[in-house]
Amino acid sequence: MAEYDLTKVIGNYLDKHLVLSLLEFLETNQVFPTEEILQGKLALLSTTNMVDFAKEIYQKLHQTKDVPEEMIQKRKAVLDTLKSLRSNTEPLLNILKNEDLVQKLISENNLKLSYLKEKHGVTEDHVEALLKLAKFQYECGNYSDSIRYLSFFRELSSDPEKKMSALWGKLAVDILVDSENNEQGVKDLEQLKDHIDKSTAPPLVQLQQGVWLLHWSLFVYFPTASGRNDFVDWLFSDGRYMNTLQTSCPHLLRYLTAAVVTSKKRKTYLKNLVEIIEQESAIKDPITEFIDALYIKFDFETAQERLKECEKVLHNDYFLKNCKDEFIENARLFIFETYCKIHSCMDINMLAKRLDMNVTDAERWIVNLIRNAKLDAKIDSAAGTVLISTNQPPLYQQLIDKTKSLSLKVMYIEREHARSKTRVPTDKKD
Repeated sequence: MAEYDLTKVIGNYLDKHLVLSLLEFLETNQVFPTEEILQGKLALLSTTNMVDFAKEIYQKLHQTKDVPEEMIQKRKAVLDTLKSLRSNTEPLLNILKNEDLVQKLISENNLKLSYLKEKHGVTEDHVEALLKLAKFQYECGNYSDSIRYLSFFRELSSDPEKKMSALWGKLAVDILVDSENNEQGVKDLEQLKDHIDKSTAPPLVQLQQGVWLLHWSLFVYFPTASGRNDFVDWLFSDGRYMNTLQTSCPHLLRYLTAAVVTSKKRKTYLKNLVEIIEQESAIKDPITEFIDALYIKFDFETAQERLKECEKVLHNDYFLKNCKDEFIENARLFIFETYCKIHSCMDINMLAKRLDMNVTDAERWIVNLIRNAKLDAKIDSAAGTVLISTNQPPLYQQLIDKTKSLSLKVMYIEREHARSKTRVPTDKKD
């Protein structure tokens, strides 16, 4: 499903090291030809200091043990620069190498530039050099050293903008070091949100920062179910970021939709999601189109087709790979619930087709659903049907429900009538 891959679009708002993670995933899943992925990785690595990694990719791509002379010279230049940067930060590095001293400074609340200047000869220039060293180590792929230097720089620096720049770097490293359960990344995101919200920068700069934050947050929130719940809560409670998503990066509706569908609060947010998708009808994505087909157009056949596509998209999406089964299960539940609002007696063969399941699995799935959800329904195996009945609510509620049901049925009948008029006959006529 390369046609629905968003790596190129999302990559515009990510650090190049984060993009490398996406390319690694695409290579493993064989979404694109291997040669094409290797070329992309090599082009990306050429803008970093990860010379040895670039060398490996070059040799793999060209099936050779030789490498261009420029790679050899670049490696030498990187080592020379690294040596120089370490020399410029020597007083600070000597402190950082002494773990007992570091812990003592922290416990005595002496990890301050004024104290280190008096007792250890550390200057503002050393602190500035530490940030440069942290960035250089990051570009070399030495993430463990980079994150330590960035953390200490933030403790010692008094420059708010540079401290915030270091926090973006720290978030990137936290994502790269622990991509599956990133508690520290959540804390970094919260600090960045707070900074953007309180920023006095021009509106366009704030908007750009918000767009980047939304994209980077996918790495933090989407590996876990609780993270996806937090993503949904954040966007639906903060109109500023929701507006940013809709106006500047509507392609992220794929992830908002997937998060809502797999969320425990899906019934709370589903109506709002449907309204947003209806506004953004120009977005062509199987995941959003599934919701559009089911809840806006009440087109079950299209919903079924989109659900099949969704399974492939989820499998090949770096951020959604962990929620594929949950999404498919809940999507089937959505189809079943919507169909129940229109029909009180349903043919199991037809339902199996709508749910993209074989008849046996569909019947078993419906039985489990009836049992677990305590639905007032029964299966007539002889007739091959499911009969749905409900307890009688108060009269006013019956009137409301019947009105809603009638509206659904009218839309369904109109759509089926329109479809029958445009359907190509399958039989030949004389």
